[in-house]
This record gives sequence, C-alpha cells and structure tokens, in this order.
Amino acid sequence: MGAGVMKKPGGKGRRRGRAQPMAEINVTPFVDVMLVLLIIFMVAAPLLTVGVPVELPKTAATALPSEQEEPLTVTLTAEGAVQIQTTETPRDQLITKLRAIASERASDRVFLRADGKVSYAQVMEVMGALNAGGFSNIGLVTDIGGPALDGSDTSGG
Repeated sequence: MGAGVMKKPGGKGRRRGRAQPMAEINVTPFVDVMLVLLIIFMVAAPLLTVGVPVELPKTAATALPSEQEEPLTVTLTAEGAVQIQTTETPRDQLITKLRAIASERASDRVFLRADGKVSYAQVMEVMGALNAGGFSNIGLVTDIGGPALDGSDTSGG
C-alpha cells in the first residue's frame, strides 16, 4: 500500500465531506402527519352535521337504516316556524316547494323533525298537510334514549 493512503477495513473508500444519496425514503414524518390529520377529522366530523337546532323528543325507537340519498327534512322550530332542510318556508308555500324539490329526487321519503316544545296539534297539522299533498312516506325524527313504556330503561343511565 502507498504511503498516506488508508482505507477503512471493509469500506468502499468513500470520500469525506460528500454525502451519498439515501436509497430509502424516511416515511416516519409522513405517517405522523397523516395520523394527526386522521385524529383531527375524526373529532371534527360530528361537528359538521347540518341542521336546525331543535330539542327532539326522546323515544325508545332505534335509528332507521341509512339510505343512499340525503333525506328531505321538514323542521318545526320551537317558535313555530317551518323549514325545508335549513331554509325557512311560509306554511302556505310548504307543499308547493316540497313538490318542486321532490320532483328532482329519487326518494319520496320526508323526515319530519319537531322541537319537543311544539304542540301535538301543530305537528299533526304539518303532517296532515304533507299527507294531503301526496307525501305518504313520512318519518318522524326523535332522539334515542327515551322511555320504552314497558318498565325497562333505555336511557343508558
């Protein structure tokens, strides 16, 4: 061997100060960012539900199976206002607007949401108008956890 030239045992004689390109991608920071985004979306998803804030009455009924299309929702607020989806609608224009919306939809199902403070008569008035207007597939929306009226407790507490 020549004077002044030393090679590392088993080495390939790399030059000092010059970095060799890495052959592997470091995915750890990418995975960390993806996990943080997953947690953020999991926490934020329940907050993104759109609807008019009403206090639904509690019943022992379970949730209906999910449908492909978002259901058409009519809401009665505590103040007595009627809304289609989130748009307030005068009572005398309710059926006309519902027919126009329903003509463009595949499902004829209408969900009726009413605040617990709304009288039974007002709910039945709107439900009767829906039925007379040709909407016979009406579902009443409630919260779960109410009394089962058979002595059992479904509230979970």
